[in-house]
Amino acid sequence: MPDRHRFAFLARLRSADPALVLAAIYVSATFSVAYAQGVTGNQPGQGTPRERGNVTMDKLSGGAGQPVLNALRKDFPPLADAIVDYSLGDVWSRPGLDDRTRQLAAIAAFAAQGNLQVLKIHAGYALRLGVTPEELKEVVYLTTVTAGFPRAIDAANAVREVLEAAGQGKGGVAPR
Repeated sequence: MPDRHRFAFLARLRSADPALVLAAIYVSATFSVAYAQGVTGNQPGQGTPRERGNVTMDKLSGGAGQPVLNALRKDFPPLADAIVDYSLGDVWSRPGLDDRTRQLAAIAAFAAQGNLQVLKIHAGYALRLGVTPEELKEVVYLTTVTAGFPRAIDAANAVREVLEAAGQGKGGVAPR
């Protein structure tokens, strides 16, 4: 992909929500890196994207599966396949970030976007992978800087629900 065309679509996003612009830059950069590194979906010796995606889902969920993804499989199978193949099999399973760090980054992005349903899913995965309630709260505090107080308040409420459901809802670190 020629460099001059790689980010051309961003000019049309000037008046868009800053979280959307950040997400667009992230996705564009992800595709650019994948393109530059020749990632086409099949990593030699590591199985197909579908196999890697299913292994990644099992690792994140502790083998419990993912109800939202399972529901998509019933009515929107191509979308569910794309999530497993690309998001989980090609991107999420890449080396370079450990699972805890990847979860914290995803939670921060979903908080900034205001995507609370998916934030809750990933906050649950993060707790299962050893992220502490205090670390989740720090991501919420950071959201005030990247996306503003309204998004941070929504994220705080979503994280609180996840912590309460996990029996970890009391106490925590207050902002400084």
